[in-house]
Amino acid sequence: MSKDSPSAVSYQGLSRAYRPQTFASVMGQDAIVTTLKNAIRLKKTAQAYLFCGTRGTGKTTLARVLAKALNCHNLSPECEPCNECPSCQEISQGKSLNIFEIDGASHRGIDDIRQLNETVVYAPTSSGCKIFIIDEAHMLTKEAFNALLKTLEEPPPNVKFFLATTEPHKIPPTILSRCQRFDLQRIPSSQIVQKLQNITADQSIVSEEAALYKLASLSDGSMRVAESLLDQILCFSKGPLTEDLIATSLAILPNDPFFEFDEAFGKYDLTCAFKWASTIFSSGKDLSYFLDCLLEHYRNILAVQLKLPMQEIHSSLLTKYKHSATLYTEEQTLYILDYLIQWHGQSSKTPFKRVSLEMILLHLLKSKNRVSAADLICRIEELQSASPKVENFTPAPAQIHQSPIVTPSKKAEEPPPAPIEEKKVIKEEVIKAPTAQVPAPPKTVETQVSTPAALREEPTLTEEQDFLSTPIAAPQAPVVSAPKKAEAHVAPKQPINPANQAKYDTLMRFASVELEGLLNLNKE
Repeated sequence: MSKDSPSAVSYQGLSRAYRPQTFASVMGQDAIVTTLKNAIRLKKTAQAYLFCGTRGTGKTTLARVLAKALNCHNLSPECEPCNECPSCQEISQGKSLNIFEIDGASHRGIDDIRQLNETVVYAPTSSGCKIFIIDEAHMLTKEAFNALLKTLEEPPPNVKFFLATTEPHKIPPTILSRCQRFDLQRIPSSQIVQKLQNITADQSIVSEEAALYKLASLSDGSMRVAESLLDQILCFSKGPLTEDLIATSLAILPNDPFFEFDEAFGKYDLTCAFKWASTIFSSGKDLSYFLDCLLEHYRNILAVQLKLPMQEIHSSLLTKYKHSATLYTEEQTLYILDYLIQWHGQSSKTPFKRVSLEMILLHLLKSKNRVSAADLICRIEELQSASPKVENFTPAPAQIHQSPIVTPSKKAEEPPPAPIEEKKVIKEEVIKAPTAQVPAPPKTVETQVSTPAALREEPTLTEEQDFLSTPIAAPQAPVVSAPKKAEAHVAPKQPINPANQAKYDTLMRFASVELEGLLNLNKE
């Protein structure tokens, strides 16, 4: 069999071929690297370390580099492993007898931990440390963790434990208290682009910087994901690495339709919603994936509007986002993001994918004419400031349904005199008398007596008040009393002026005649 035959050649992926072998090549974890190197320099390495972080951030890589540094025979002054001594070579090839890598997902039982505890007591084969690297440590069972506690806290000399996990909240507190914990952050897009440029240059591949930024944005801060995507694209084509090539090989949406939709929003072109929905539906794109792309697009527009740093976007793409940001207001962008987030949870449940997609895009376009609550408040304030202000305005009190109060001072409120007829019904009107001053006798009625025009004269204020305050006895009749609220309108009793005594006597005589006729009428 020839040497170049496919069966004899073992291909190694980019994520493994370009795995960091020194602390200096680890990207995005400067604080952790500095701490580990100082611990080696000061000979203060702990018996157990816990590396936490999302996928592809360098947890296992840091554990291996640290294991190399602790067993290296030619350690540099910067505490970097030489990668040339037999120990470093064996660790790089996975053949070292002092390094044990355990998969916590497949060796998670108490029997596996018992076997580990039995292996710990044996000394390392050469000078250095015996190191146990437990990957996916959160998959161990509760019993396995309990069996590991004593060994983890007080291991034999020259024995170290390195634990790596993506879910540190599942690690028991008893394990956490025995480890030094390091939380690895996502790798910045600029450093991912720098690593991808080194790989493409080493592979003699021409690449556009905008295309590498696209890969960095798709990786979500994971170096391994970015390298795996680049490996997939290089299998598709060896030509220049462009954005169109990435969109074609990875079957992702290009950026141009999103900016065309922004232009349609500015022109209020509703037909764009149906055209774009037809294109996406015919291409077979998933609705949830499309909503993810829309959310990312409008998130970038909002970041530009708020003048936030956009290091993960290439300068050519950032220019387009700045233009799109002028077509929206901040209120519109926030409303669209909120609407898309609400729809994202329902996208997997709706059976009508195409109609839902059309209605989503149509709603986004129609939100251009939506009036926000802040605009309504501003308009109301403008109308209030433009309208004339009414000063010292007192609202009218509620109308109280009660009997009319006789006020002699107003001539217009006096009822017209009723004509006098022999033994006929005379129009009756109740005269309110103050009940608080003189108690009325039982079964009395108060009436207002009309006088002929010849005898009627306008009494003065004091005469009428005195006349009204005098109750007139009447035979059995229902008592009609004024409400208590009306008492405040009746003036208190005042002495009669002697000069008007004759007019008062005339009124009393006429009242007696009228009262006698009324009594006779009641008897009949």
